[in-house]
Amino acid sequence: MGGMGSTGKVLAVCLSKRRPDPKKNVGRGYIKNGVGLIGDSHAGTEKEVSLLAMEAIQALCQKTSIVAGPGSFAENITIEGLELKQLPIGTEIRIGRAGLKVIGIGKDPSAPHTYSFQGYSLLRKEGIFCTVTKSGWVKVGDTVTIVGDRDGKDDSLPGMPGAQPFS
Repeated sequence: MGGMGSTGKVLAVCLSKRRPDPKKNVGRGYIKNGVGLIGDSHAGTEKEVSLLAMEAIQALCQKTSIVAGPGSFAENITIEGLELKQLPIGTEIRIGRAGLKVIGIGKDPSAPHTYSFQGYSLLRKEGIFCTVTKSGWVKVGDTVTIVGDRDGKDDSLPGMPGAQPFS
């Protein structure tokens, strides 16, 4: 995945009404501060929005021969062009008119309800979790911009993974 820059593009905005279900690309959605993606089963949790890179999905499909796409791994926003798991905790991201702040990279594999698709769970190794810093609409085709790491400190919530992804 070398050669990626500091901007990417939204490929899908995904939600599901029930946690056990894969998320479906709905094309656009409203991300609200303190809530997350309106209408999603994970709205209102501390991990308000999840992001996953399409490159990670494609790499897994190529390696395993499974067929998966945006939303298959329970992410809210599927993007391309950014190495998400390399972003430090505290990094601010702008997507469309919304603002996000990275609070977790990967997911503790022993945590309950770790979603898997055909036996694979990409969010726990490749995904990032964010809080919403600015409410706004996001849609397929929006630019994803890394705004920066404001203070360089680990601003993760208690119990959240630190800047190093789980292995």
